[in-house]
Order: sequence, then C-alpha cells, then structure tokens
Amino acid sequence: MFDVILYQPEIPPNTGNIIRLCANTGARLHLVKPLGFSLEHKQLVRAGLDYHEFAALTVYGNWTECADRFKDRRIFALSTKGSQRYDQIIYAEGDVFLFGPETRGLPVWLLESFPEERRLRLPMLPESRSLNLSNAVAVVVYEAWRQRGFLNGW
Repeated sequence: MFDVILYQPEIPPNTGNIIRLCANTGARLHLVKPLGFSLEHKQLVRAGLDYHEFAALTVYGNWTECADRFKDRRIFALSTKGSQRYDQIIYAEGDVFLFGPETRGLPVWLLESFPEERRLRLPMLPESRSLNLSNAVAVVVYEAWRQRGFLNGW
C-alpha cells in the first residue's frame, strides 16, 4: 500500500482523522517530531486513536530519521506551492506522500529538496489558501488507491 508522512503536525483532530483514514485504506502513517500535541491528547484519541489497533503508526525524532526509512522509495511532497497536479501522476504500490504542518506547510528547504515532478498540489480556486490537512490526505490517498484498483478493498 502507501505511506503517509505528516511533518510536524499541529492539530490533534486532523492527525486523528488521518489515523482513521489510514486504518480504513491500509496506508501506513508516519509522524515527524516535534508534534504540536501529545499522542494522548483527548481530541486525537476521539478522532482516531480508537482505530490505532487497525493503523500502522510510527513516530520519528526528526526529518533525517524519517527520510532514511524511505530513501529507496518514491516520495511526493504535497504543497500549495507544488508544480504538478496530484491527479496527473501514475501511482505505484509503495509510494509515499509527505504533508506539512497545518499553519505553515512544508518548509521551503524541504519542498525544494524534491524534484519538481514530485512536488504535488491539489487544484483549488485562485483565491483559496489551502484545504484542511486531513481532507488533502484523503484526496491523495484515495486517488492513489483508486488507481491501484482499490486493492484489498471492496
């Protein structure tokens, strides 16, 4: 399946919703510290940790530690500053999707470390700022899973 990385997530209910999404799609979730909350935060638990037993969740101390885990995999960085539309990619099993913190997105240095064709964006109206993080993750994961024929889903 796919892997989802949340780089320094800040809002517990978003991460909880993404845990639930990953549990229901078979995607694996990876969190890069610092986190803007504890994993015991009640809103996180309410939104998703009751799905924890069904979701694969790994926490990393920093970006380097996480990036090393995926050094031989195709990582796509999602950003409002991305140059490639997410729906114009042919996804493969094992692809990885990286999302930034809710209030500021991925840092420029991190986004620019990816080739332009792996800097993805979701289309929005010109005056829009961004989608909610959990919604953006859902759009991308479901498109990638759809392309794979909803493997193991019904």
